[in-house]
Amino acid sequence: MKFFFSGAYPTKLDAKNRFVLPQSIRFGLIEGGALEFVIALGLGGCLAIYRKSDIEKIVEKFQSKQHLAKYQKFFTFFFSTLHQTSCDSIGRVVLPPVLKEAVGIKGGIVIAGVLDKVEIWPKEIYDDHLKMVIERNGGGLREMTEEAFELLGRDRPEEGGTCYET
Repeated sequence: MKFFFSGAYPTKLDAKNRFVLPQSIRFGLIEGGALEFVIALGLGGCLAIYRKSDIEKIVEKFQSKQHLAKYQKFFTFFFSTLHQTSCDSIGRVVLPPVLKEAVGIKGGIVIAGVLDKVEIWPKEIYDDHLKMVIERNGGGLREMTEEAFELLGRDRPEEGGTCYET
């Protein structure tokens, strides 16, 4: 099976804006024997960690569109906030202040594996979103799950195959 990121890992930033990236996440970021990756602005109020090869693919596709006026602001903010980085010997990552401030991280964070990327959420926002989904406000878990499984060409999850049935 092809590797994908998953799981949620609550942690905190230390006084030097560092956090420990879980070992299972670090493992998935290694390419060609090197642990190098990029931290960028993500969607919906989080940061995103991308594998170096995934960013290279994104850059290659965006280069042909870089002179289109409607994308200029996006390109400016996306690429000016990309930070190529790695971990130290014990797995710590320094979070650049501009990214910390951009998403309102105060201290606590949740590192969430999401398929081909890793998201870094301010803990309060992650917890609020999770609570909202579980309490069925703003769409609810069942509706979100059904819509997501429709992407697979099914009307809904297979019977007995999930715990999402309510």
